[in-house]
Amino acid sequence: MSKGFKLLRVEYIFSVLIPCLLSIYLNGYDIGSQIWILAGFAFYAITGNTLNDVIDMKDPDEKETLERVEGYGRKEILVLALASFLLGTMCFINDILSTPVLGIYLALIVFMVVFYCMFKKLVIINHIILGISHIILPYFMIKINAGDVVLNAFPEMDLFESLILAAIISVAFTGQMVHEMIDGDSLAKLKPKTSRLVIWIACIISLLISIISFIITRYWIFLPILFFPFGIMYIYRKPRTNLLGRTSLKDTGIILGNLMLAYIIILILAP
Repeated sequence: MSKGFKLLRVEYIFSVLIPCLLSIYLNGYDIGSQIWILAGFAFYAITGNTLNDVIDMKDPDEKETLERVEGYGRKEILVLALASFLLGTMCFINDILSTPVLGIYLALIVFMVVFYCMFKKLVIINHIILGISHIILPYFMIKINAGDVVLNAFPEMDLFESLILAAIISVAFTGQMVHEMIDGDSLAKLKPKTSRLVIWIACIISLLISIISFIITRYWIFLPILFFPFGIMYIYRKPRTNLLGRTSLKDTGIILGNLMLAYIIILILAP
């Protein structure tokens, strides 16, 4: 396999597919009827990753990015971003034609991802934008495509489903914080004690939301996600100044994310 395939960074696709598959699992949808949206988001994930690299290539401090794209020009990476964007759009097009409101949701996602890539240094705000664009809106699109809508524009959500989604969002929020600390973005610009306090508060809130959600909904099958905030609190048991560039720690998080992706696929396919 060509070493150029590493430019696609397919290991990050889990971040947008997990919310989609979660929506399918919780509502008992037929995964086959959602295959085009799943494929579209997979291509869009590649678009976001490559576009992010195009922007980061201008920054000499982005050593990990520069090592990954060594030997390639910005125009070549941009071609990959545009190609995956066009392929993803073609995957979405039929569902958008039959349900036009999906196009509005997709346009919001694209806008938010581009905004994130261009202004990654914004503290907290970008975490919220990333959570909405990567979790909430994709989750909603699956429900709308399945016909679970209110006023022909909004997904129909019950209390149990909202609680589980809130738990997933809060856990993902804490994971993204560590990811950005390693990359030197956003929270990394704060003082070590301040960033540790912010992360601990986020983890505690995440644990409270998740535990309350599981008690009320009895979806104990999602209990493993508590591993993430507990692990992050352990990492930040003291202020850290040595996480910048710790790719091994980031790779561990990516592997865990892909294991969760496999777990949800098993939940969907299991009889």
